[in-house]
Amino acid sequence: MRATDGVERLDTAPKLTPLLLGGALRAPRKRGPFEAARLPARRLELGGARAGSAALRRYAEVCGFPAGAEVLPPTYPHLLGFPLQMRLMSAADFPFPLPGLVHTGIEVHQHARLTAGDALDVAAWAEGPEPHRRGSVFTMATEARRGGEVVWESRSRYLCRHRTAAAGERGEREPDEELPVRAEWRLGGDLGRRYGAASGDRNPIHLSAPTAKLFGFPRAIAHGMWSFARCLAGSEVQQAWARGEAGEHLDAGAEFKAPVLLPTTVRFAEREAGTNTAALTLRGAEDGRLHLSGSVSSARPSPAPPGPSN
Repeated sequence: MRATDGVERLDTAPKLTPLLLGGALRAPRKRGPFEAARLPARRLELGGARAGSAALRRYAEVCGFPAGAEVLPPTYPHLLGFPLQMRLMSAADFPFPLPGLVHTGIEVHQHARLTAGDALDVAAWAEGPEPHRRGSVFTMATEARRGGEVVWESRSRYLCRHRTAAAGERGEREPDEELPVRAEWRLGGDLGRRYGAASGDRNPIHLSAPTAKLFGFPRAIAHGMWSFARCLAGSEVQQAWARGEAGEHLDAGAEFKAPVLLPTTVRFAEREAGTNTAALTLRGAEDGRLHLSGSVSSARPSPAPPGPSN
């Protein structure tokens, strides 16, 4: 590791399991007050990150992307940057305790199609925090560069729940709109373990009912990033983009509304909201509970200028 002017350059990607354990051990010392918390002004960088072929196959299989596809799924670069995020969030100088943080949403902006063979320089840093009626919200930002050019970036939002002056206030509830159902998926109890093996994210709340109960969940819950990736894999807009039927740019985002308790059955819905733009939802098949609300958009390539007349 090399540090210069607030930038730490890593030689290898950090291992997630030791970071999870370290973050859990440091958590009791992080007691606030969280309202005055300041995030470390540090940027982590890792050069030459790649999607390994075996890892990519496992990821595509568990998330529903085509096996053997040349184009990298738009959510896969998150896996390359997540160890850097975890290194920051589990560090002693990060003010919020790692256990109990809630991943509330993500935005992804992809500026070029990527392939499994691309070498990406990945960076991550923290932004915020901002007050929230249930605590404090901060953002983990990630970007990937290819040949010095930013080709992918994301903003993940996390909530640290704690007492606030506005704890009793309620925000305005957004309209809960039903979209046309496109697919129904049966999720097994082992989904969290399968996604954890593919992504490296083996947070105990996803692995089994006994470990999830330690954190207040009755059963294991699906990863939010699995829900996001699975919805994008099922999206007609994303599929057309991956086939090269739209421009290079892809925007996608999701808000994680409620945990998906495993095992269960969910319904994926998508509705066109403009040219190459769609709204997405993921709901419980039996109770209709909204688990994810999101969107995806890509731009068609500009038409070629007319050729010279004869």
